[in-house]
Formats: sequence, structure tokens, C-alpha cells
Amino acid sequence: MQANEEIKAEERLEDLTGLTCIYVPVNDVYKSIKWYQKNLGYQPANNDRVKHGMETAVLNFPDRNGNLPSPGLRQVVPALFLHKSDEEGGRLRFSWSLDNGKPHAIACFISPRIEELFERFKKNGVNILGERMTSGPNITFADPDGNIWEVWQP
Repeated sequence: MQANEEIKAEERLEDLTGLTCIYVPVNDVYKSIKWYQKNLGYQPANNDRVKHGMETAVLNFPDRNGNLPSPGLRQVVPALFLHKSDEEGGRLRFSWSLDNGKPHAIACFISPRIEELFERFKKNGVNILGERMTSGPNITFADPDGNIWEVWQP
């Protein structure tokens, strides 16, 4: 088969079924847990006690009833795996020539209430890097470690 030849739908196998996690390098896992809880609503996913000196943590979004999702083949919202990392380990971002070489977000969250989230960010001193309109409002922001994220309201 040639590389550019289309594969019929019935011949395709499900190699990938979702995205389960994003590994996030941070300086202090405990402080980062508190930041992601306060600003984005993430909650620790496992039964480990949240404490100073942690080396890693898994965070998930709770559903409307406060339940955390179970891992599965059709993971819709990826968990964040916070890992203690040296600065040399890098941060989540890249430069993009279409944005004049400014650091760009590595992932984008979805929010039905972006204005409320924006007000929370301002109140909590979140490093807001920019706002724009792309099929709905977007806010680009950084966590305390310099990992760049975006949030968008469809």
C-alpha cells in the first residue's frame, strides 16, 4: 500500500482510544496541587495523602457529583501527573512563529464560564499571558512553574 493511500473505515483498527494523562514538570508538587485545585478545580486522583515533599501526584477533574473518573479506554479528560523536576527538565510550552515567537500553550482546557474563570485568575494572581478570540474567547496563562496553558470557551 502506498503511504498516501486512504484506508477504508471498516479496515481501520482502533490503535488509540483517548488521552489519559499529561506529565507536568513542577518544582514543588504540594504547592502545585494547591494551585491547580484553587485555580482550575483539579483534585488529587488517588488515595495518597497530600503532603509536603511529595515527588509526584495525579490530578483529575471531578464530575458534577464530585466523583473522580476511573481510568479507562475512553479517557476524555486527561489527568495531570505532577512530577518534581529540575528547571533543566523543561516546562510545557513551545515557541510558534505564527505568534511572533512568543511561548505558546501546550494544551487547551474548555470552560463554559470563561469570564468567571478569568475573574478568579485575576483575583488569585494567576500569570495571564494573553487573551484572544478564536471561535470563542481564549485566555493563555502560566502556572507558578512556567507551564503554559490555555482555556477556551466554545
